[in-house]
Amino acid sequence: MATPTVADYMIRNVQTVTPDMTVSQVREKLIDSSFHGFPIVENDYLLGYVSAKELLKFIDRPDAKMREVMGRGTLCAIPSMSIEDATRILFRYGLRNLPVVNDEKKLVGIISNIDVVRSQIEKSRPGKVMSVKNLLEQQNGIRLKISNQEIPIKDLIPTQKEVYMDELIGRQYEIKRGLNEPLIVIKRRNGYLVVDGHHRIMAAQKLGLNTFNAIVLEPNDLNVRLGLEKTAEKWGLKTLNDVKIIEGAKHPFMEVTTMLLPKEQANGLNERLIDSSKAQNPNS
Repeated sequence: MATPTVADYMIRNVQTVTPDMTVSQVREKLIDSSFHGFPIVENDYLLGYVSAKELLKFIDRPDAKMREVMGRGTLCAIPSMSIEDATRILFRYGLRNLPVVNDEKKLVGIISNIDVVRSQIEKSRPGKVMSVKNLLEQQNGIRLKISNQEIPIKDLIPTQKEVYMDELIGRQYEIKRGLNEPLIVIKRRNGYLVVDGHHRIMAAQKLGLNTFNAIVLEPNDLNVRLGLEKTAEKWGLKTLNDVKIIEGAKHPFMEVTTMLLPKEQANGLNERLIDSSKAQNPNS
């Protein structure tokens, strides 16, 4: 398997500021965003990087232009750098973001701590796939071929009868932030059985997506009836619309992650997530 690179995980559509913007203008842009800083760019060339902490140094000079106050140059990465090396730079220097430049020193992307976490989550997927493959082959006396495909969501057959609303909301945020964690599915004559990723694919459906990336396990004999298939039929699961969404209880993952917060604070966080999601997706 090829070593993941910065190009695989960097964000390409980067919000930037120019050196002719004032401290006040950059401050307002920062307040109106969800970022902790911006690359300073002129004619596509990376000149530096300004963080919220650095802006505080010039709070008494609101009309000063960034060209006057910015530090020249910044740590950066190149697209071909390995994720591991980029992680070391972020870690060693305590950075949240690392601009990415090409050979001409022009800005082509940015990689953050979140992108590094995303790469580590996706890194664990191959081991899980092999575990599922080996188990299915032993239980059913078949051989499975592995491929990676974009699968139409309408062709997916669930094998889990319930999902949790709070986890769906969390998965929607992950998908919006670019977490490309593929499903694990088994090819059948009438579609694809979902082995792993029910919350993920239900969240994608609510976001209006038509396809989703999946690792497809294809049996050498499509006529062999699988245990998962029999269970889905027993529960009456034919499409994702047959899966029940539980709104009154927390998903075990959310229960654990909020256990140290006061109940009213944990509930408030979850409500804000749900309200924000509804505001962004009024038709979902």
